Amino acid sequence: MSLDRVPQDFGRDLLKRLPQMTHDRISGLALSNAKNNRQYFRYGQSIRAVRDTAIGVGSSALVVAAGPSLHRKQYATQIKDRGFDGAIISTDSGLVYCLRNGIVPDLVVTIDPHAKRIVRWFGDPELSAKCLQQDDYFSRQDMDRAFADELAYNREVLALIDRYGSKVRLALSTVSSEQVVRRAIASGMQIFWWNPMLDDPQKDGLTTDLFDMNGFPCINACGNVGAACWMIAGEVLRKRHVGLLGMDFSYYDGTPYRSTQYYEEAMKLVGERNLDKFFIRTHNPYVGQWFFSDPAYYWYREVFLETASQVDFKTYNCTEGGILFGESVSFIPFSGFLDMWTAGRFN
Repeated sequence: MSLDRVPQDFGRDLLKRLPQMTHDRISGLALSNAKNNRQYFRYGQSIRAVRDTAIGVGSSALVVAAGPSLHRKQYATQIKDRGFDGAIISTDSGLVYCLRNGIVPDLVVTIDPHAKRIVRWFGDPELSAKCLQQDDYFSRQDMDRAFADELAYNREVLALIDRYGSKVRLALSTVSSEQVVRRAIASGMQIFWWNPMLDDPQKDGLTTDLFDMNGFPCINACGNVGAACWMIAGEVLRKRHVGLLGMDFSYYDGTPYRSTQYYEEAMKLVGERNLDKFFIRTHNPYVGQWFFSDPAYYWYREVFLETASQVDFKTYNCTEGGILFGESVSFIPFSGFLDMWTAGRFN
């Protein structure tokens, strides 16, 4: 495609191709990781065991994801001030936020098979200045400002995980990188293994291959770790009321394109002058603001909303921003969710 002929709705047009593109991008790595991780399965147990564990009081849960809103809102303060004692489930990327604020999540979830990046959420013992010169993925994004000094941040994360690791339950995807697995084991985390659905489990494919390889339960993660937390809350922990924090699936209007996750991929596809055609803008009527998403995050949003319409537990998006709203999700302030919990409406 000529960069002079990029269609105006290129981002939305790309949505149709994303499932196959994602499959092609990660399937080989995911299956390779799962085969390699067989040597580590003895360090944990099946996620089935979580169902027999009392996690959180009552039928409510909170998912803490690491969207841009995480560092703009006072989620942790509200959780502690109100004494919320339901289950707290964190993405790998949200774990340090929780620990910094004196909250040890009841369960942490990780899924991405990337060979080098995901271990950073747990502290990378091998991180060096040379590594950072080769990958600016973290430093350029609209995330925690502590990433401005990545080596110092990594030392802080290493110390936090070493301190709290033995108190952390980790829902560890079988397709995770060996670096993540070894870090989890070294820090003393309680590991619960699971397989992500990489394709239709009713047909012979990667998901079937994973299950045949290890026998661990297969969970529909809707393509991202935040949704995996949500699904585990409702279907594994059987929580009937699940609130979402930091589930933006988008960026605040005015965020530089360079500070987005898939900026490098966007530049290769359409070039700098066509970036407006790559990103998808959405108006959130609940907060009266515009947000924009790359096609991948918008696709995650669409998959989430479709899946939420089929589950038998209730979903409340308390992010107070972003683009995750629709008939299957109640979009409410976090204070409203906590008010309902306090009033006993989730019993």
